[in-house]
Amino acid sequence: MQSHYRADPARYTGMTYRRSGRSGLDLPAISLGLWQNFGGTDVFETGRAVLRRAFDRGVTHFDLANNYGPPPGSAEENFGRVLATDFKAHRDELIVSTKAGYDMWPGPYGSWGSRKYLTASLDQSLKRMGLDYVDIFYSHRVDPRTPLEETMGALDHAVRQGKALYVGISSYSPEMTRRAAAILKDLGTPCLIHQPSYSMLNRWIEGGLLDALEETGIGCIAFSPLAQGMLTTKYLNGQPTDARAAKGGTLKAHFLSPENLERVRALDAIAQRRGQTLAQMAIAWVLRDPRVTSALVGARNVEQLDNSLDALKNTAFTPEELAEIDRHAVDGGLNLWQNSSNAEAG
Repeated sequence: MQSHYRADPARYTGMTYRRSGRSGLDLPAISLGLWQNFGGTDVFETGRAVLRRAFDRGVTHFDLANNYGPPPGSAEENFGRVLATDFKAHRDELIVSTKAGYDMWPGPYGSWGSRKYLTASLDQSLKRMGLDYVDIFYSHRVDPRTPLEETMGALDHAVRQGKALYVGISSYSPEMTRRAAAILKDLGTPCLIHQPSYSMLNRWIEGGLLDALEETGIGCIAFSPLAQGMLTTKYLNGQPTDARAAKGGTLKAHFLSPENLERVRALDAIAQRRGQTLAQMAIAWVLRDPRVTSALVGARNVEQLDNSLDALKNTAFTPEELAEIDRHAVDGGLNLWQNSSNAEAG
């Protein structure tokens, strides 16, 4: 058991906060995601140390989903343990998000975008985390077989029940984002934020989504800014055996093509000239556009987290640097979430 936690009194001095779209909510420029590393198969005290360190460095936003683990649900349970102890006195300083959309339990009501699934899933998430409400509740993906009015109606319902303060969408196309925003506006619960994948090797949001977000006043939190670890030094010399790609998970081994690795090495050389690690430059690059509210990072340990947060020490780019990055920052075929952003709801 770690010793009693006292939050760092200076925790708000080193972090930058950015407004989410045209809302009243600020988010840290870097937020912590619990997609990986915080599940039941991971070491609880390691994850706990990462959460403490993040808060001590001004990270106020912790991003979860019903299915994060493994096993599904265990990331929320572990986060709930930390909320009940270390963070107990700090709930009002935190923005906690969760999502529903992917497979969570068997049968017809445990996935996608029905009111039944979203409502039941949020109740389960709140129970796992020991919370009365989440700050942000997301539709995790587009459901092509459910009317968008029903899915957005379920988000609005969660706010009216007092179970969520804000709502968001993830991996919706520009057109679906506009439709969702219009429905939510009519319901009186504006869409706060969109969570798309975005990195130097996955630039799909530049093809109209950022414009749609600006038009509709919606913020943007970019997940996988490190392309699931590809934009770090880990793969510069090929694939190490302990890496995510070797474990057959969401980072597919074919992403590590010679072309992609060549791009990564070229980008690493630019980062070195900037006095940054490749990961730090990748995070700073995602934040170069003011329409991006926050970069969402994961962390396997405190050292990895500190490395990512130190990206904020150098976020300025010269036009020459951006032009050079553009030569190598081309689509690497990494967008696993394309099915959702290509889909249209009913």
